[in-house]
Amino acid sequence: MHKEHIEFFDPLKIADSGQAFRIHSIDDTHTELVAMGRYLQVVTLGNGDYLFSCSDEEFKDIWSGYFDLSVDYTQAVSRADINDEFLQDSIRCGYGIRILKQEVFETVISYIISQRRSIPSITTCVDRFSELAGDRIEAPDLEYPFVKPMKDCYYAFPTVEQASKITSEQLDSIGAGYRTAYILSAVEDFASGKLIPEAMAKLSDDELYEVLTGMYGVGTKVANCVMLFGFHRVGRFPVDVWIKRIEDRYYGGHFNAEAYPDEAGILQQFMFYYIRKGNVL
Repeated sequence: MHKEHIEFFDPLKIADSGQAFRIHSIDDTHTELVAMGRYLQVVTLGNGDYLFSCSDEEFKDIWSGYFDLSVDYTQAVSRADINDEFLQDSIRCGYGIRILKQEVFETVISYIISQRRSIPSITTCVDRFSELAGDRIEAPDLEYPFVKPMKDCYYAFPTVEQASKITSEQLDSIGAGYRTAYILSAVEDFASGKLIPEAMAKLSDDELYEVLTGMYGVGTKVANCVMLFGFHRVGRFPVDVWIKRIEDRYYGGHFNAEAYPDEAGILQQFMFYYIRKGNVL
């Protein structure tokens, strides 16, 4: 196991923030997730201390980056307008949420699946997609203070090669619906080499946005989500039905995300979490 003291970190809130669909709270102090082809459990010990069910080396090589721990989020949120009462309330409510650095292919497919669905429905479909072709991950036998994982086994998100073997009939069977054609097209884009994550990461925001919205079935919201959660472009500000309600109620129909070129996406997560917790509207 690995122990770490982390400021501005709350895995329970991150699990409930809607940015990833394979991270879940087990109870008030335990969070589990499947990412990067691995299972991880996090224990909240209190006073900023956390235990991770991985080695010190794995934490350094994988999870520190995944949880964006090198960024000073306290400094990032300090630049939010102190006179914006809604925004300040959102930050206080969502304190500890960080932007996860997710794998690009998984993020693209997951957010294509997410279109016009609730988070529980997205989670179910993403899990079923993983079960179609992903590698099996046996639940680890963890000792106290960790707890028994929620399932006996999990499945890694399929690689591009694995996903390329999934058929339209299989996608229909997991409830992909009209998104089936979009998923198949996206898989082909990656499998053919038309889209290469490493090359995409070198593009400017405008160039990357153009590439993503040029994909079949990918619109503004999905593109911005992929940019924020897959490429860590924290200046992006995805607008879904929840954020639109906030804009209409508190910002005259438009939140000025341009005022936060380096924090807009981070602030969006606090706002999204705050409204979904039922504190407003």
